[in-house]
Amino acid sequence: MLWRVPTDQKKIFLTFDDGPVPGPTEFVLNELKKYNAQATFFCIGDNIRKHPIIFEKVISAGHAIGNHTFNHLKGWNTSLEKYVENTALCESQIKSHQSQVVNFFRPPYGRITPKQIKVLKEKYQIVMWDVLTHDYLKNISRKDVLKGSVKATRPGSIVVFHDSLKADRNLTFVLPRFLEHFSSAGYQFKSLGTYPNL
Repeated sequence: MLWRVPTDQKKIFLTFDDGPVPGPTEFVLNELKKYNAQATFFCIGDNIRKHPIIFEKVISAGHAIGNHTFNHLKGWNTSLEKYVENTALCESQIKSHQSQVVNFFRPPYGRITPKQIKVLKEKYQIVMWDVLTHDYLKNISRKDVLKGSVKATRPGSIVVFHDSLKADRNLTFVLPRFLEHFSSAGYQFKSLGTYPNL
């Protein structure tokens, strides 16, 4: 599983989980555009089904797309058969909008069993993270989310944000400041689309 991209170059790999959702996803796309930043969106299949126009905006902006299951399933509580089937359902939603092969999978909650890994790694690069922003937590201040995220990020970091309604309050504060901070420090924001040939 990929936790961080092995590089000493000033490159950060932003990822956004749980979209596409009207509002948060569009906010993220606008902020990324300001910095010519590319990212990877781990999408929930059912959200693609409900919000196809928002999903099309993500694709047309040139970002990489990853599979996040159809119903945001927790792998530890789900049978192998159901988990793989739900992942395939998400992939079919993605493929109905783009011809590009879906290379990336991220397990919701980061919870996945060894058997699920064994089956899915045949088809996907399973992507985890080394920086979890905690943007979805209500009991942490926006400034602390920003401070913790900046402190933990280094060259090659895979950073998790959420383009979801739950994370919106923290996301709208943290993301612009995170982008500004690292852009000023000479970093580039890349998608995982070219991994491993970055």
